[in-house]
Amino acid sequence: MPLTRIQQRAIARLQQMACLDFNGPQLIEPVLHELHYLISFDSGAYFYPGGNGGMDAYLEPSMGRDTIHTYFDPQVMASERKVMRRSAHQFADAVRFDHGAQGLEQLLAVPISELLRSDFYNVTLRPVEVFDLLSLVLRTPQGEGLGTIKLYRSMASSRFGVRDLAMLGRLEPWLARILQPGELDTQDSVVHDSAMLVTTPQGRLLWTSQKSNQLLAQAFGPSWHRRSELPPALQALLQRLHFAGRHGDSRNGPAAALPQLDLHNASGWFSLRATQMAAAAGEGQAVGIQITHRVPRVAHLLPALRALSLPQRQHELAYWLARGLPEAQIAERMGISANTATYHRRQIYTRLGVQNRLELQARLLAPR
Repeated sequence: MPLTRIQQRAIARLQQMACLDFNGPQLIEPVLHELHYLISFDSGAYFYPGGNGGMDAYLEPSMGRDTIHTYFDPQVMASERKVMRRSAHQFADAVRFDHGAQGLEQLLAVPISELLRSDFYNVTLRPVEVFDLLSLVLRTPQGEGLGTIKLYRSMASSRFGVRDLAMLGRLEPWLARILQPGELDTQDSVVHDSAMLVTTPQGRLLWTSQKSNQLLAQAFGPSWHRRSELPPALQALLQRLHFAGRHGDSRNGPAAALPQLDLHNASGWFSLRATQMAAAAGEGQAVGIQITHRVPRVAHLLPALRALSLPQRQHELAYWLARGLPEAQIAERMGISANTATYHRRQIYTRLGVQNRLELQARLLAPR
Protein backbone atom coordinates (compact mmCIF):
# COMPACT_ATOMS: atom_id res chain seq x y z
CA MET A 1 0.00 0.00 0.00
CA PRO A 2 1.56 3.34 -1.04
CA LEU A 3 2.32 5.92 1.63
CA THR A 4 0.13 9.00 1.95
CA ARG A 5 1.69 12.45 1.58
CA ILE A 6 1.36 12.94 5.35
CA GLN A 7 3.26 9.72 5.99
CA GLN A 8 5.95 10.65 3.47
CA ARG A 9 6.49 13.98 5.26
CA ALA A 10 6.66 12.25 8.65
CA ILE A 11 9.33 9.86 7.38
CA ALA A 12 11.24 12.78 5.87
CA ARG A 13 11.18 14.60 9.23
CA LEU A 14 12.45 11.49 11.03
CA GLN A 15 15.24 11.14 8.47
CA GLN A 16 16.11 14.79 9.02
CA MET A 17 16.17 14.31 12.80
CA ALA A 18 18.64 11.45 12.32
CA CYS A 19 21.05 13.95 10.71
CA LEU A 20 20.78 16.77 13.26
CA ASP A 21 23.62 18.13 15.38
CA PHE A 22 21.96 16.78 18.54
CA ASN A 23 20.71 13.32 19.41
CA GLY A 24 19.60 11.51 22.54
CA PRO A 25 16.53 10.36 24.49
CA GLN A 26 15.51 14.02 24.96
CA LEU A 27 14.18 13.83 21.37
CA ILE A 28 11.64 11.12 22.17
CA GLU A 29 8.73 13.59 22.21
CA PRO A 30 9.16 14.71 18.56
CA VAL A 31 9.90 11.10 17.58
CA LEU A 32 6.61 9.85 19.03
CA HIS A 33 4.80 12.81 17.45
CA GLU A 34 5.96 11.73 13.98
CA LEU A 35 5.23 8.06 14.69
CA HIS A 36 1.57 8.97 15.26
CA TYR A 37 1.37 9.92 11.56
CA LEU A 38 2.82 6.57 10.50
CA ILE A 39 1.25 4.10 12.92
CA SER A 40 -2.07 4.57 14.65
CA PHE A 41 -1.62 4.19 18.43
CA ASP A 42 -3.14 5.72 21.55
CA SER A 43 0.01 6.31 23.61
CA GLY A 44 3.72 5.69 23.33
CA ALA A 45 6.59 5.12 25.75
CA TYR A 46 10.35 4.82 25.74
CA PHE A 47 12.16 2.61 28.27
CA TYR A 48 15.91 3.16 28.50
CA PRO A 49 18.80 2.57 30.93
CA GLY A 50 18.75 5.18 33.70
CA GLY A 51 21.58 6.74 35.61
CA ASN A 52 20.95 4.60 38.70
CA GLY A 53 21.64 1.31 36.93
CA GLY A 54 17.95 0.50 36.48
CA MET A 55 15.46 1.36 33.76
CA ASP A 56 13.91 4.78 33.32
CA ALA A 57 10.87 5.59 31.20
CA TYR A 58 9.25 8.41 29.26
CA LEU A 59 5.50 8.19 28.67
CA GLU A 60 3.49 10.51 26.47
CA PRO A 61 0.97 12.68 28.34
CA SER A 62 -1.95 10.33 28.92
CA MET A 63 -3.89 8.60 31.65
CA GLY A 64 -0.98 6.18 31.90
CA ARG A 65 1.30 8.85 33.37
CA ASP A 66 -0.69 8.70 36.61
CA THR A 67 -0.25 4.93 36.97
CA ILE A 68 3.13 4.14 35.39
CA HIS A 69 4.77 4.16 38.82
CA THR A 70 2.95 0.87 39.49
CA TYR A 71 5.10 -0.74 36.78
CA PHE A 72 8.10 -0.36 39.12
CA ASP A 73 6.38 -2.13 42.02
CA PRO A 74 8.28 -5.38 42.85
CA GLN A 75 5.08 -7.47 42.88
CA VAL A 76 4.05 -6.15 39.45
CA MET A 77 7.57 -6.72 38.08
CA ALA A 78 7.44 -10.33 39.32
CA SER A 79 4.04 -10.82 37.68
CA GLU A 80 5.32 -9.41 34.37
CA ARG A 81 8.20 -11.89 34.32
CA LYS A 82 5.68 -14.74 34.59
CA VAL A 83 3.52 -13.68 31.64
CA MET A 84 5.99 -11.95 29.28
CA ARG A 85 9.01 -13.54 27.67
CA ARG A 86 11.07 -10.60 28.86
CA SER A 87 10.29 -7.66 31.08
CA ALA A 88 11.29 -4.18 29.96
CA HIS A 89 13.42 -4.24 33.11
CA GLN A 90 15.39 -7.17 31.62
CA PHE A 91 16.88 -4.93 28.98
CA ALA A 92 20.19 -6.75 28.55
CA ASP A 93 18.34 -9.95 27.59
CA ALA A 94 16.07 -8.03 25.21
CA VAL A 95 19.11 -6.56 23.46
CA ARG A 96 20.54 -10.06 23.00
CA PHE A 97 17.42 -11.83 21.78
CA ASP A 98 14.71 -9.41 20.57
CA HIS A 99 15.29 -8.21 17.02
CA GLY A 100 12.89 -6.20 14.92
CA ALA A 101 9.42 -4.93 15.76
CA GLN A 102 7.35 -7.37 17.83
CA GLY A 103 3.66 -7.60 18.60
CA LEU A 104 1.88 -8.77 21.73
CA GLU A 105 1.75 -12.45 20.72
CA GLN A 106 5.52 -12.50 20.14
CA LEU A 107 6.15 -10.89 23.52
CA LEU A 108 3.86 -13.15 25.56
CA ALA A 109 5.09 -16.28 27.34
CA VAL A 110 1.50 -17.39 28.17
CA PRO A 111 -1.91 -17.35 26.45
CA ILE A 112 -3.67 -13.97 26.38
CA SER A 113 -6.30 -15.31 28.80
CA GLU A 114 -3.60 -15.79 31.43
CA LEU A 115 -2.22 -12.30 30.78
CA LEU A 116 -5.66 -10.85 31.48
CA ARG A 117 -5.71 -12.53 34.91
CA SER A 118 -2.24 -11.31 35.93
CA ASP A 119 -1.38 -8.54 38.37
CA PHE A 120 0.82 -7.06 35.66
CA TYR A 121 -2.17 -6.50 33.36
CA ASN A 122 -4.76 -5.57 35.99
CA VAL A 123 -2.55 -3.11 37.86
CA THR A 124 -0.68 -1.38 35.02
CA LEU A 125 -2.59 -1.83 31.74
CA ARG A 126 -6.26 -2.42 32.50
CA PRO A 127 -6.80 0.84 34.50
CA VAL A 128 -5.78 2.85 31.41
CA GLU A 129 -7.65 0.47 29.04
CA VAL A 130 -4.51 -0.68 27.21
CA PHE A 131 -4.84 -4.02 25.46
CA ASP A 132 -2.38 -4.25 22.55
CA LEU A 133 1.22 -3.14 22.01
CA LEU A 134 4.16 -3.00 19.63
CA SER A 135 7.74 -3.12 20.87
CA LEU A 136 11.06 -2.28 19.21
CA VAL A 137 14.47 -2.60 20.86
CA LEU A 138 16.95 -0.02 19.55
CA ARG A 139 20.71 -0.59 19.28
CA THR A 140 23.78 1.31 18.15
CA PRO A 141 25.50 0.06 14.96
CA GLN A 142 27.90 -1.75 17.31
CA GLY A 143 25.00 -3.63 18.94
CA GLU A 144 24.86 -1.69 22.21
CA GLY A 145 21.32 -1.37 23.58
CA LEU A 146 19.79 2.11 23.61
CA GLY A 147 16.22 1.56 24.75
CA THR A 148 12.84 0.14 23.81
CA ILE A 149 10.00 2.00 22.09
CA LYS A 150 6.55 0.70 23.02
CA LEU A 151 3.33 1.74 21.28
CA TYR A 152 -0.03 0.99 22.91
CA ARG A 153 -3.61 0.65 21.69
CA SER A 154 -6.70 0.71 23.84
CA MET A 155 -9.46 -1.89 24.04
CA ALA A 156 -11.60 0.30 21.79
CA SER A 157 -9.03 0.23 18.98
CA SER A 158 -8.29 -2.52 16.48
CA ARG A 159 -5.25 -4.75 17.00
CA PHE A 160 -1.88 -3.88 15.50
CA GLY A 161 -1.34 -5.59 12.16
CA VAL A 162 1.44 -6.76 9.86
CA ARG A 163 1.73 -3.34 8.21
CA ASP A 164 2.23 -1.67 11.61
CA LEU A 165 5.01 -4.12 12.44
CA ALA A 166 6.62 -3.57 9.05
CA MET A 167 6.49 0.23 9.37
CA LEU A 168 8.04 0.28 12.84
CA GLY A 169 10.75 -2.13 11.75
CA ARG A 170 11.49 -0.03 8.66
CA LEU A 171 12.15 3.01 10.87
CA GLU A 172 14.57 1.24 13.23
CA PRO A 173 17.89 2.65 11.86
CA TRP A 174 16.68 6.25 11.97
CA LEU A 175 15.07 5.90 15.40
CA ALA A 176 18.27 4.42 16.82
CA ARG A 177 20.34 7.27 15.38
CA ILE A 178 18.00 9.95 16.75
CA LEU A 179 17.84 8.50 20.27
CA GLN A 180 21.49 7.48 20.64
CA PRO A 181 22.85 9.55 23.56
CA GLY A 182 25.38 12.20 22.66
CA GLU A 183 27.35 14.66 24.72
CA LEU A 184 25.23 16.60 27.21
CA ASP A 185 25.66 20.36 26.91
CA THR A 186 23.50 22.26 29.38
CA GLN A 187 24.69 25.53 27.80
CA ASP A 188 22.83 24.57 24.62
CA SER A 189 19.48 24.55 26.40
CA VAL A 190 16.56 26.83 27.24
CA VAL A 191 14.37 27.16 30.32
CA HIS A 192 11.16 25.26 29.67
CA ASP A 193 9.39 25.62 33.01
CA SER A 194 9.88 26.32 36.71
CA ALA A 195 7.95 25.91 39.94
CA MET A 196 8.35 26.00 43.70
CA LEU A 197 7.36 23.91 46.70
CA VAL A 198 7.78 24.47 50.43
CA THR A 199 8.71 21.84 53.01
CA THR A 200 9.76 21.62 56.63
CA PRO A 201 13.49 21.03 57.27
CA GLN A 202 12.50 17.41 58.01
CA GLY A 203 10.95 16.99 54.54
CA ARG A 204 7.23 17.30 55.26
CA LEU A 205 5.43 19.13 52.47
CA LEU A 206 3.88 22.44 53.56
CA TRP A 207 2.85 23.76 50.15
CA THR A 208 2.98 22.49 46.61
CA SER A 209 1.22 23.05 43.27
CA GLN A 210 0.13 21.00 40.30
CA LYS A 211 3.08 22.32 38.27
CA SER A 212 5.67 21.50 40.97
CA ASN A 213 4.16 18.02 41.32
CA GLN A 214 4.47 17.51 37.56
CA LEU A 215 8.09 18.70 37.51
CA LEU A 216 9.00 16.48 40.47
CA ALA A 217 7.50 13.49 38.67
CA GLN A 218 9.41 14.34 35.49
CA ALA A 219 12.68 14.97 37.32
CA PHE A 220 12.66 11.82 39.44
CA GLY A 221 11.02 9.51 36.90
CA PRO A 222 8.09 7.12 37.02
CA SER A 223 9.60 4.91 39.72
CA TRP A 224 8.79 7.74 42.17
CA HIS A 225 5.17 8.72 42.62
CA ARG A 226 3.89 11.89 44.27
CA ARG A 227 3.26 11.19 47.95
CA SER A 228 3.38 13.19 51.16
CA GLU A 229 7.13 12.53 51.40
CA LEU A 230 9.82 13.84 49.09
CA PRO A 231 12.06 11.68 46.86
CA PRO A 232 15.07 10.27 48.77
CA ALA A 233 17.55 12.53 46.94
CA LEU A 234 15.73 15.63 48.17
CA GLN A 235 15.53 14.18 51.67
CA ALA A 236 19.32 13.79 51.55
CA LEU A 237 19.71 17.45 50.57
CA LEU A 238 17.57 18.53 53.51
CA GLN A 239 19.75 16.47 55.83
CA ARG A 240 22.85 18.15 54.41
CA LEU A 241 21.24 21.57 54.93
CA HIS A 242 20.44 20.67 58.52
CA PHE A 243 24.04 19.53 59.06
CA ALA A 244 25.42 22.71 57.46
CA GLY A 245 23.16 24.83 59.66
CA ARG A 246 24.50 23.16 62.78
CA HIS A 247 28.16 22.98 61.81
CA GLY A 248 28.66 25.65 59.12
CA ASP A 249 29.78 29.25 59.26
CA SER A 250 27.24 31.26 61.25
CA ARG A 251 27.87 34.22 58.95
CA ASN A 252 25.82 32.43 56.31
CA GLY A 253 22.76 32.79 58.51
CA PRO A 254 19.35 31.17 57.98
CA ALA A 255 19.29 32.11 54.28
CA ALA A 256 22.10 29.70 53.41
CA ALA A 257 21.28 27.82 50.23
CA LEU A 258 20.83 24.11 49.93
CA PRO A 259 23.42 22.23 47.89
CA GLN A 260 22.21 22.14 44.29
CA LEU A 261 20.80 18.92 42.88
CA ASP A 262 21.09 18.40 39.11
CA LEU A 263 19.26 15.59 37.30
CA HIS A 264 18.80 14.69 33.64
CA ASN A 265 16.64 12.20 31.78
CA ALA A 266 14.54 11.98 28.61
CA SER A 267 12.43 14.94 29.78
CA GLY A 268 15.45 17.27 30.02
CA TRP A 269 17.63 18.77 32.75
CA PHE A 270 16.38 19.65 36.22
CA SER A 271 18.09 21.91 38.77
CA LEU A 272 16.72 21.96 42.31
CA ARG A 273 17.85 24.76 44.60
CA ALA A 274 16.46 25.59 48.02
CA THR A 275 16.67 28.32 50.63
CA GLN A 276 15.63 28.42 54.24
CA MET A 277 12.76 30.74 55.08
CA ALA A 278 10.46 31.55 57.96
CA ALA A 279 7.41 29.29 58.11
CA ALA A 280 4.15 30.84 56.95
CA ALA A 281 2.74 30.74 60.46
CA GLY A 282 5.73 32.69 61.74
CA GLU A 283 7.03 29.84 63.85
CA GLY A 284 9.98 27.57 63.12
CA GLN A 285 11.65 27.24 59.72
CA ALA A 286 10.61 26.21 56.24
CA VAL A 287 12.56 25.37 53.09
CA GLY A 288 11.60 26.70 49.68
CA ILE A 289 12.71 24.47 46.79
CA GLN A 290 12.88 26.01 43.32
CA ILE A 291 12.73 23.54 40.42
CA THR A 292 14.01 24.71 37.03
CA HIS A 293 13.38 22.53 33.99
CA ARG A 294 15.62 23.04 30.97
CA VAL A 295 15.38 21.26 27.63
CA PRO A 296 17.95 21.02 24.82
CA ARG A 297 17.57 23.95 22.44
CA VAL A 298 16.93 21.43 19.65
CA ALA A 299 14.07 19.78 21.55
CA HIS A 300 12.54 23.25 21.97
CA LEU A 301 13.17 24.21 18.34
CA LEU A 302 11.64 21.16 16.64
CA PRO A 303 8.07 21.61 17.98
CA ALA A 304 8.25 25.34 17.16
CA LEU A 305 9.22 24.51 13.58
CA ARG A 306 6.60 21.79 13.39
CA ALA A 307 3.86 24.28 14.29
CA LEU A 308 4.77 26.44 11.27
CA SER A 309 3.99 23.66 8.74
CA LEU A 310 6.74 24.81 6.39
CA PRO A 311 7.52 22.85 3.21
CA GLN A 312 10.11 20.18 3.98
CA ARG A 313 13.11 21.94 2.44
CA GLN A 314 12.25 25.24 4.14
CA HIS A 315 11.69 23.37 7.40
CA GLU A 316 15.21 21.93 7.22
CA LEU A 317 16.83 25.20 6.18
CA ALA A 318 15.03 27.13 8.95
CA TYR A 319 16.40 24.64 11.46
CA TRP A 320 20.02 25.26 10.43
CA LEU A 321 19.48 29.01 10.29
CA ALA A 322 18.15 28.93 13.86
CA ARG A 323 21.13 26.82 14.92
CA GLY A 324 23.50 29.50 13.61
CA LEU A 325 25.11 27.59 10.75
CA PRO A 326 26.63 29.83 8.01
CA GLU A 327 24.60 29.81 4.82
CA ALA A 328 27.39 28.26 2.74
CA GLN A 329 27.60 25.33 5.18
CA ILE A 330 23.82 24.97 5.14
CA ALA A 331 23.83 24.69 1.34
CA GLU A 332 26.60 22.09 1.47
CA ARG A 333 24.85 20.10 4.22
CA MET A 334 21.56 20.12 2.32
CA GLY A 335 23.16 19.35 -1.04
CA ILE A 336 21.80 22.50 -2.71
CA SER A 337 23.41 25.52 -4.33
CA ALA A 338 24.09 28.74 -2.45
CA ASN A 339 21.54 30.52 -4.67
CA THR A 340 18.87 27.93 -3.80
CA ALA A 341 19.64 28.33 -0.11
CA THR A 342 19.32 32.11 -0.42
CA TYR A 343 16.02 31.75 -2.28
CA HIS A 344 14.53 29.51 0.41
CA ARG A 345 15.84 31.76 3.19
CA ARG A 346 14.03 34.74 1.66
CA GLN A 347 10.88 32.65 1.31
CA ILE A 348 11.08 31.70 4.99
CA TYR A 349 11.59 35.31 6.13
CA THR A 350 8.66 36.51 4.04
CA ARG A 351 6.41 33.71 5.21
CA LEU A 352 7.20 34.31 8.90
CA GLY A 353 7.34 38.09 8.74
CA VAL A 354 10.93 38.38 9.98
CA GLN A 355 13.75 40.51 8.61
CA ASN A 356 16.88 38.57 9.55
CA ARG A 357 18.32 35.53 11.28
CA LEU A 358 18.16 37.11 14.76
CA GLU A 359 14.42 37.72 14.41
CA LEU A 360 13.97 34.15 13.14
CA GLN A 361 15.84 32.76 16.16
CA ALA A 362 13.80 34.92 18.53
CA ARG A 363 10.61 33.66 16.92
CA LEU A 364 11.55 29.98 17.04
CA LEU A 365 13.28 29.92 20.43
CA ALA A 366 10.80 32.07 22.36
CA PRO A 367 9.53 30.46 25.61
CA ARG A 368 6.48 28.33 25.04
